[in-house]
Amino acid sequence: MPPSASVQPLETLLGALQVSGVLLLSPLLRGWYNRWGAEPAELQQPLPGDALAPQPMLGYTRAITIPAPPQRVWPWLAQIGQGRGGFYSYDGLENLARCDIHSASRILPELQNLQAGDLVRLGPSGYPCFRVALVEKERALVLISANPQTEQAVQYTPHMEKGYSIATWQFILQPAAGGATRLLVRQRLSHSPELAWVWRLTEPVNFVMERKMLLGIRRRVEQNR
Repeated sequence: MPPSASVQPLETLLGALQVSGVLLLSPLLRGWYNRWGAEPAELQQPLPGDALAPQPMLGYTRAITIPAPPQRVWPWLAQIGQGRGGFYSYDGLENLARCDIHSASRILPELQNLQAGDLVRLGPSGYPCFRVALVEKERALVLISANPQTEQAVQYTPHMEKGYSIATWQFILQPAAGGATRLLVRQRLSHSPELAWVWRLTEPVNFVMERKMLLGIRRRVEQNR
């Protein structure tokens, strides 16, 4: 049995409890979780990918310091995705939704050549997915939401028809003091009016999963020296 197998049910329970708590308290916690870990200057900093959703209705900037240079953090970003390296979050929760996520505990050399235009899935075919909009090795990975049926990247339009939504997922690596890295994650989201409740419910769930992802990346970098 892999070492992580025995702790996964406990982690899944912990994740579920966090999701429930943040959902319940989200009206009070939104200001905190949408800037988790980020410095005031980072919240205002223009980042690669911002222009893909130029007038966001919702969004966040989160950050974490990882005690390693960007070249050691980058490989974990380059392999994210369902059917790839996973998302380093609560696999058990994701798989309750049949996402079929299996997060890697090592760098996978065969998945390091991520290119603009590549597809990054959140689950099997038909589930939400992204296209790679920008790759700058060891600096930036920008994803743009794709239509789950056609798998084509969504284009921004100010004239939003019913059912329209567009979201970025921006990962930025910045060198920090002492040879460390600041990993910034930003999302910018616009949607048609009838989807407002969907995204407000999704937002706190996303925080719990993404916080775990950031901590999971840091742990993997530290363990794979």
